[in-house]
Amino acid sequence: MSDLFSRRIFLSRSGQVTAAAAGAMAAPGLASGPPADGKRIRIAQLGVGHAHAAGKMHAYRQSDEFEVVGACEPDAALREKARLSPVYKDLRWLSRKELLELPGLQAVAVETRVRDSLEHARACVDAGLHIHLDKPAGSSLPRFKKILRTASGKGKVVQMGYMYRYNPGIVFLREALAKGWLGEVFEVHAVMSKVVGAGSRKELAEYPGGIMFELGCHIIDLVIGVLGAPQKVAAFSRHSSSFNDSLVDNMLAVLEYPEALATVKSSAQEVEGFARRHLVVCGSEGTLQVQPLDSPSVRLALSKPRGDFRRGYQEVRFPRYVRYVDDAADFARIIRGEKKSDFSIEHDEAVQRVVLEACKLPTDR
Repeated sequence: MSDLFSRRIFLSRSGQVTAAAAGAMAAPGLASGPPADGKRIRIAQLGVGHAHAAGKMHAYRQSDEFEVVGACEPDAALREKARLSPVYKDLRWLSRKELLELPGLQAVAVETRVRDSLEHARACVDAGLHIHLDKPAGSSLPRFKKILRTASGKGKVVQMGYMYRYNPGIVFLREALAKGWLGEVFEVHAVMSKVVGAGSRKELAEYPGGIMFELGCHIIDLVIGVLGAPQKVAAFSRHSSSFNDSLVDNMLAVLEYPEALATVKSSAQEVEGFARRHLVVCGSEGTLQVQPLDSPSVRLALSKPRGDFRRGYQEVRFPRYVRYVDDAADFARIIRGEKKSDFSIEHDEAVQRVVLEACKLPTDR
């Protein structure tokens, strides 16, 4: 796991910030520069309807490793709105057929509305392209599994757009787990909430999975990364706000394991919810808390010294983190064959199954 570290890690001890020698690891993303052969990966974006679409486009256009060769948006209104954004300035707009037939195209970022994503992802995979598929992976587990298997059979990768995978706090957690610092994990808590305004609530209400489907999927991905697939998922859903709509806006899932329990909580009405987004992992030898997830800081408790870290509680701090940059860099490395994906097909399938179960949605169609 050491090759996952991408930044210097700083440890705050007694109010003084000092470099933690154990934290200076090789970088998967920020250390990546222009490709050695001078050839950038040709990528296109299919869809602008996803909430992360503009951010992903910005990351690819800023990267030295990608050449963005076009975009497609079947919905005329969304397309015209995107044209006015500086992020999409001077891009060539194409039909899906034209996009998939672009000479030398290697990868596609599927950033459509979630309800349309699997249809477009399947077309890209059938065309023999690597894809970045934004979250969650639609609402049909069988269709998603077929896409993953088809891509694998063609030697292509499906990179999921769960935005905390390359977060330095989460990377640090994976390193701590790999080294056994936390012992046997018996408890995991995760929260991801925010205040969703009336306009956005209407759009989210189109999906029966509610706020867990939209937001909670990100932290379900993290929990599965720690504990793997659960034996059972118990889901609790409420409409708790005063809005007269159908959005399930207050949701909890409990994931059961033979010797562990995990809770995943997401709501659409938590004031300053970004600040309380967190992941807590408790093990027999230590506890690690990442909070807030979007500007990560780690609080680490150890039963005994580990590496440069002392017994008891301490703070581990990181430089400012920018979303999507490391995701894009790692995608480039995988496409070039420099490494395999850190997230297996089985992991992605398990995440999607649990997302659907946590939303009380069927997994067999």
